[in-house]
Amino acid sequence: MIVVTGATGRFGPVVVEDLIAKVPADEIAVVARDPGKAHRFAERGVDVRQADYDDPASLEHAFEGADRLLFVSASDTTPGVRARQHANVVAAAATAKAGHVVYTSAITAEDGQSFLADHTTTERAIRDAGLAHTFLRNTFYTEELVRPDVATAAEVTAPAIGHPLVTATIADLALAASAVLTGDGHEGAVYELRGPGWTYPQLAEALGLPYREVSDDESGMAFVLPLLRLPQFGTPTPDLDRLLGRPATTVQEFVRTLA
Repeated sequence: MIVVTGATGRFGPVVVEDLIAKVPADEIAVVARDPGKAHRFAERGVDVRQADYDDPASLEHAFEGADRLLFVSASDTTPGVRARQHANVVAAAATAKAGHVVYTSAITAEDGQSFLADHTTTERAIRDAGLAHTFLRNTFYTEELVRPDVATAAEVTAPAIGHPLVTATIADLALAASAVLTGDGHEGAVYELRGPGWTYPQLAEALGLPYREVSDDESGMAFVLPLLRLPQFGTPTPDLDRLLGRPATTVQEFVRTLA
């Protein structure tokens, strides 16, 4: 049984749709706080299980029979919240004797800073629990930095970053997760999943808009800029392409979906 958490968010449903195309639906279970939001999967024969990252007992029940478990990281980055929730998930996976935990970690998790430090802690907890695992160190989503309204803007503005940004689309990262869940030979692997680098001037060119460099304060990106300027965010890796079996989506290809 493949069990997928986060089945009603942005990432999980893409994984589940790809799994349904690869394996029988009755070999898939999805975990949701509100099972009603996963009705489209239930209608196709997928087992929908209710659980909450803040309810350890519900997690233990939801993870029963999990040969492979996709542990999608929690979205609440409030200090202390994600660390607590992730500890609950790890403990429940160990109690339920999940066979192989595939965790959506994050870029820089080897020594995470700011809210990314939660992933450093979670990777350590999974190892300490003795769980067979694969860590998917996902880069930032392209969708977070290239919002739909950019297509109708008068110009593209951004501060100096210092290197191309190796973001990736949600779809590409989700399909890579599905490939691990349905493939062999991934136990113990740490995949650095990063897309092809792009710059804001290149984004502007792809959109046919002028580009204007602005100060950090004017950009409205001050919270994430220290992270985006880390070397890892400018260093491409081959892992995403390898898991996808094709080149990852470029920013030029992505912006065509915004029209």
